[in-house]
Amino acid sequence: MHWPGRGVAQKHDAHVTLLCVFLFSFLVFLRYQIYYDYPLQTYLEYPIIIAQDVILLLFILHFSGNMRRALFYAVTFGGGWYMLALRKWMIDLAMNLCTFISAASKLAQLRCLWQTKDSGQVSALTWSMSAYTCATRIVTTVLTTNDLAVLIRFITMLILNIWVTATILHYRKTKKTD
Repeated sequence: MHWPGRGVAQKHDAHVTLLCVFLFSFLVFLRYQIYYDYPLQTYLEYPIIIAQDVILLLFILHFSGNMRRALFYAVTFGGGWYMLALRKWMIDLAMNLCTFISAASKLAQLRCLWQTKDSGQVSALTWSMSAYTCATRIVTTVLTTNDLAVLIRFITMLILNIWVTATILHYRKTKKTD
C-alpha cells in the first residue's frame, strides 16, 4: 500500500539519524579529549559544534512535530557520555569507530560524485577548508598530545577531504564562453 508523503517522512528520519550519528561522533571525540585530560585548545571547537548540532536537531524535531523524541535523544546521548568513560577500552573503541564512521561518510560522498559524474552544488572551497582544518589539527596534535588515535583520525580525514576536493574539481562543469 502506498501512502502519500511517506517518502518525505523516511527522508526526514534518515536526516535526523545522520545528524545524530555526527552528533554522537563529536561527543565521543570531546569525551575522548576530556578523558585523557588533553589541553583545552585541542578540542575547544567541539562544544560549539555540538551546541550547533543540538540546536539544529531541536529545530528539526520541533518543526516536524516530534519534540517527544528530544527526551529520548537527550537520555541516549547523556547515557552514552557517561558510559564512554567507564573503561579505557570503551572510549578507545568508540574513538576508532567514530573515525570509521567519518571516513565512511566521506567515501559515500565520493561514491555519489563518481556515480553522478557531477559535482553539482558541492563546494570545493568547503571541502578544501576541511582539509586545511585537518592539516592544522595534525600539527596541533603532534605539538600537544601526540595521540596516535587522534593522528590517525585526522590523517585519514585529510586524505579523504583532499580526495573529495579533487573529485569535485574534476567533475566541475566549465561554462562555455562564446
